[in-house]
Amino acid sequence: MSKVKRGKVVSYNKWGYIFLIPFVVVYLIFQMIPLLSTIYNSFFENYRSGLTQIGPNFVGLQNYKTILTNGDVWVYAQNTIIMWLMGFIPQIIVSLLLGAWFSNPRLRLKFQAFFKTVIYLPNLIMASAFAMLFFTLFSDIGPINSILVQLGILDEPYKFLSNVWSARGLVAFMNFLMWFGNTTILLMAGMMGIDTSLSEAAEVDGATSTQVFFKITLPLLKPILVYVMITSLIGGLQMFDVPQVLTNATGDPMRSTMTLIMYLNKHLYSKNYGLGGALSVVLFIITGVLSLLVFNFTNKKSVK
Repeated sequence: MSKVKRGKVVSYNKWGYIFLIPFVVVYLIFQMIPLLSTIYNSFFENYRSGLTQIGPNFVGLQNYKTILTNGDVWVYAQNTIIMWLMGFIPQIIVSLLLGAWFSNPRLRLKFQAFFKTVIYLPNLIMASAFAMLFFTLFSDIGPINSILVQLGILDEPYKFLSNVWSARGLVAFMNFLMWFGNTTILLMAGMMGIDTSLSEAAEVDGATSTQVFFKITLPLLKPILVYVMITSLIGGLQMFDVPQVLTNATGDPMRSTMTLIMYLNKHLYSKNYGLGGALSVVLFIITGVLSLLVFNFTNKKSVK
């Protein structure tokens, strides 16, 4: 009998591996092979100077040295982190509040399905279209400036796209609008999976709603919060389309909105595949290190 059962288990497992084959094939073709190719190209001098093709010539770690000794890459990394934080902090706060309200059965909010759909809709809009909309709204002669001047709030139009922090703020605000709905859905799903008897028992013992949220809901929500933080960090480091369209690929004012991926795109656009590959590998390492730091920091208490 044991041999028969073992044979059935092996037979069932075979189908599991068969269904995994499409994923493995797609991963190898579109993820693993390009990754290895990028690492390989990063060790070569390979670019076009006018009509002359230079390389590919093996240069070892010279491309990495050029990238890391160039101060621009650290300035752009700082820009990327700043704009990500400016968008992520309000995003996680608003998402937690909305998730708590929508998942609280005692509030009995009406039209929940409608509001959930509305807050998720910006996530479905193309980032380029979103950026073009904001470019039109906040331009020097746009409707926002016209309204502010007509109301007497401003004496003259404010140059939103020509000031460092207003331009960064617009990029962060757009990222916030596009992603807070998705984050709300994720957090709300986690909150709805928490046993309500825990909060009811705490309230019977005299705990307030705030205490229940911080002492019960947040600790039990930690795995999803870690997931949201890491995926948001990865997405933030890959920030490209919004500042690219909003600033017409210049990263102005004074390159304050230039991100790492925009910098990488300039290398690829100029056909400098060696430096582009090196920058891609450096960005990959930075993303991995920061993700590990976030994961270890958020799980520090649980490890103890």
